[in-house]
Amino acid sequence: MITVNQLVFNGFQVNTYILSDETKECVIIDAANYDQRENQKLADFIENKGLKPVLHINTHCHVDHVLGGAFVEEKYGLGVSIHPDSNGFIIKAKEQAMMYGFNLNKIANISNFINEGDKIKFGNSELDIIYTPGHAAGSICIISHPDEFVITGDVLFQESIGRTDLPTGDFDLLKNNILTKLFTLPDVYTVYPGHGPETSIGHEKGNNPFL
Repeated sequence: MITVNQLVFNGFQVNTYILSDETKECVIIDAANYDQRENQKLADFIENKGLKPVLHINTHCHVDHVLGGAFVEEKYGLGVSIHPDSNGFIIKAKEQAMMYGFNLNKIANISNFINEGDKIKFGNSELDIIYTPGHAAGSICIISHPDEFVITGDVLFQESIGRTDLPTGDFDLLKNNILTKLFTLPDVYTVYPGHGPETSIGHEKGNNPFL
């Protein structure tokens, strides 16, 4: 069984998720920790839980979601796993960081690319990947069918969706991916978004005004 823990980082209030199971292996998703205090918060959480990070995944590579990648790589020896279409955002990350007032000295190296249909294994657990662009090229969602949850990054929020006015954004594409890939999941699946509180597939089907 996967335990989902959430830490909130940087001025954009990004949800960084730490998934772990009974083996104590863990996956870090969207390490968004920015300064020394936040770096220590992440490290202390992992140490206090006795966890062993084995993978770092980005749901997408907008700058607010990649700020902690270099720290994770330095601390745990883990590069970041991304969808190939996110590579353009990584290349421009330092430039984008400056536009939003962040000083991004280092960027995590890409350890490998992940695609729709891939299965991510850690400990005794397995995660499924679906490709859901529209908010940003390279956006993925991460699903645990046994534990009935999906991590949606900035694709789907509680009664909202990701903005589509940034480069590579496309409202029609985003809406279609939500309707055909996320809303085919059972209503009971918990949705863990990139910002804000958790929700469920069923709640969003009935209450999301954008859909």
